[in-house]
Amino acid sequence: MTKFIYSEYLSQFRNAGGKSDRIVSRQRRDRRGGDGRSCVMSEQEDEDQVVSAVRRGDVKAVNDLAASATHRLLKQNKDGWIPLHDAALCGQTECLKILLNAHPGSVDKRTWQEQTALLLAVSCEHASCVRRLLEAGADPDISSKNKDTPLYKACELENLDMASLILSYGATVNQRCGQGWTALHEAVSRDNTDLCEMLISAGATLNPANTYSIAPLIVAAQRGQMRALRYLIERGADVNMQTCDGFTALHEATKNGHKGSVALLLTKNADANKATYSGLLPLHVAAQYGHHEIVSLLVPVTSRARLRHSWITPLHLAAEHDRHRAAAVLLKTGADVNATLAYSRALQYADRRATALCFAVANGGTETAEVLLKAGARVDLDPISPLLIAVRRGCVRTVSLLLDRGADANARIPSYATPFPAAVALCMNNLPLLKCLLDNGCDARSCFACAYGSDPHPTEGGSHPRDGSGGYVLQSGYMPPLNCNEPPERETQFCEWISTSAMSEWAGSIVDLLLDHVGQVQLCSKVVDLLDRREEWLAVKRKSLSPRPLLHLCRMRIRTQMGSHRLKSLTSLPLPDRLIRYLSLHD
Repeated sequence: MTKFIYSEYLSQFRNAGGKSDRIVSRQRRDRRGGDGRSCVMSEQEDEDQVVSAVRRGDVKAVNDLAASATHRLLKQNKDGWIPLHDAALCGQTECLKILLNAHPGSVDKRTWQEQTALLLAVSCEHASCVRRLLEAGADPDISSKNKDTPLYKACELENLDMASLILSYGATVNQRCGQGWTALHEAVSRDNTDLCEMLISAGATLNPANTYSIAPLIVAAQRGQMRALRYLIERGADVNMQTCDGFTALHEATKNGHKGSVALLLTKNADANKATYSGLLPLHVAAQYGHHEIVSLLVPVTSRARLRHSWITPLHLAAEHDRHRAAAVLLKTGADVNATLAYSRALQYADRRATALCFAVANGGTETAEVLLKAGARVDLDPISPLLIAVRRGCVRTVSLLLDRGADANARIPSYATPFPAAVALCMNNLPLLKCLLDNGCDARSCFACAYGSDPHPTEGGSHPRDGSGGYVLQSGYMPPLNCNEPPERETQFCEWISTSAMSEWAGSIVDLLLDHVGQVQLCSKVVDLLDRREEWLAVKRKSLSPRPLLHLCRMRIRTQMGSHRLKSLTSLPLPDRLIRYLSLHD
């Protein structure tokens, strides 16, 4: 909670005092009369004299000033402080008594921050000053601008004696601070059951909600304060009370990973099937935050029917946040690895993702994706293949995992029509990733099947193909959008894509790699023109024009006959290692 900071004020005050002393000394020299007597000192010096005497505990000086010029004792500085505030801050009880005797009505005088002398004394734990102020009639319920009260501050400091003293003078035990906390909230947050007992005995409400409907029990659950949590439950706190968002103590203990608190709440009849107002059960929260041990505690007490009627499964949340251990526990306890998101919720995503696998891949959760795939996750249930999402993220490991499990390297994007595999365009300039796809059956030949061939291609401008929203797709930095919008008016040719400003500088390397995965092909005029732009790419052009070696043509024929599915399991076939290397294009 907010704490009062005194160091800045004290530093400023000392600096101001030092400057004033120099000014006063100069005034003394410059303003002496002919008889040698000093002129009247400045008013600033009077003020400093009182405060200095109070600060150093000079009872005699304060007493003399109180007798000679009592008006000085009420002089405010720029922060609204009077000497009484300094006496309370510094714990100068005898000086404080003199100041109170001189001006009893100043006992509740406030600074510009609305601090009273009582609050300052409590904040610095000056018990004797606190007692004297209360005896003089100080109001224990006056709060500062931050709404801190003396009782709240005593609880924050865990000073039982001071809290007891303040309560004995009639402090309101359920008064709230600026954040809506009562003294009991603060005592609970510090796991101080003795302080809790004192406050409840004085009338503290056991289930007061703060500004956000957070009761002390929920604070204890949030912070894993086991002693306070157990104490409040034994005193009758409502274990199923909800916040303004519908969170219970069980939700909060789960979110923050307090396994002991979760176990305790469950033994005290906390309802594991009470959902937040957004529809999340504690099990959802445990999965989302990856607390796999808490997932194990909650699965047996969570209703399967409630989970079926939830808008999202705990497994989806574990996948979305890459909580692979939580996902493993959920799968081990019977979660459906191929459960799909409610369609109304899937519509919130441009790619209409539906499976936990797609969520894991879309959020870079390679480890979670591996757990899901090993548990039997299908790769063909989403409108847009998880493989394409992984390719767009540029993660070779995830792409390899998906290919090994049967993902189609030639999958299409609904909103992006091309005669060549969409994965090629999604690779952009990632050559290792492109090679991984080509080695696993991605159709390289289709990249050279240009509709225009050696004929002139349409000029740039109005004839460009459009994307699903009507905009031109051939532009700088373009990458195909992964969404389910309407397809474009016509297909985008490979040569058009590779000629964009974003891709043209990589054209030679990409075409060269593609040629390694095809037999004899003919480049269209647009690709030839592109290769002619750089001298280092002429070798690629010659490669396409020269007859391909028979060894290579045979390899391509065998790979074609095997099909993409068998290519993925090539290394496991009962073939000699040299033949496997040959067919894998490693020779």
